[in-house]
Amino acid sequence: MSIPIRPSRRRFLQVLGAAGGALALGPFERLARATPEPEMAIARWGPDPLPADRIPAAARTLTARALSALGGMERFVSKGDVIWVKPNIGWNRAPELAACTNPQVVATLTRLCYEAGAKTVKVGDHTCHEARQCYPNSGIEAAAKEAGAEIVYLDPNRFRDVDLGGERLKSWPLYPEILETDLVINVPIAKHHGLARATLAMKNYMGVIGGRRGAWHQDLARCLVDVTRYMKPRLTVLDAVRVLTDNGPQGGDPDDVKTLGVVAAGTDVVAIDAFGAELLGHDPRRFDSIRLGEEAGLGRGDYRSLPLEEMTVS
Repeated sequence: MSIPIRPSRRRFLQVLGAAGGALALGPFERLARATPEPEMAIARWGPDPLPADRIPAAARTLTARALSALGGMERFVSKGDVIWVKPNIGWNRAPELAACTNPQVVATLTRLCYEAGAKTVKVGDHTCHEARQCYPNSGIEAAAKEAGAEIVYLDPNRFRDVDLGGERLKSWPLYPEILETDLVINVPIAKHHGLARATLAMKNYMGVIGGRRGAWHQDLARCLVDVTRYMKPRLTVLDAVRVLTDNGPQGGDPDDVKTLGVVAAGTDVVAIDAFGAELLGHDPRRFDSIRLGEEAGLGRGDYRSLPLEEMTVS
């Protein structure tokens, strides 16, 4: 039996209040506010290469600058919100091996959420390797804790069937505690994947699901679109400070890691995936998940057609 997961009461009231506020504005004030906010922001380190000893500080700066250009975390977080920051913590790998999200990206997002008024920030993922190894060895647990996050080890017994109503997936086990938060911030790392060619934002949602995840590989693109549609992403932050160029998703060889010094943030998950695919040297139009996501109305693969802010950070 599938258990319907409803949005939190706060999220419902926020949407209702926003709609009512827009109706209350006069016609000239509505027109003045019609200038579109950025839907995507890209922060790049430059012009000189990013040295290894500056990567942690650069990751913090790049993340903060990308969020600021997008309108600030206050655009997404309200006072009293409970936030789930969803990085990729899937693998028992050190940060230098670029198999998991950069810990300083996670820590910076945590800090920004609290500064915007969040009540609680939770960090967790359904790992592939043993979570008790992945969380500390990725560096994410310590960095997120230092920033004030609550670290959540997902209990495999707590996943519950949810009605997804997808094209490929009618229902699937998801983690209720993630769905009940006010905002899920999807924080993937851009990296190679042996089957999918790249692990990016839509694929990072595999960390909220339970069940036989390997079965998704029979029709991976449609499964990713189905779960992404259900999750209704509002904020995605792509970590490309370091990227894994080969032997993904686990990695393990330093020779497969390239330092790019990039963080992108956006409201359009398809655009973020298209940008990430380009960073890894791929043509986004050749990714089924990007094409199907666009067809499903989840976003636009042509990310440069969006209101876009780009900046260089040094």
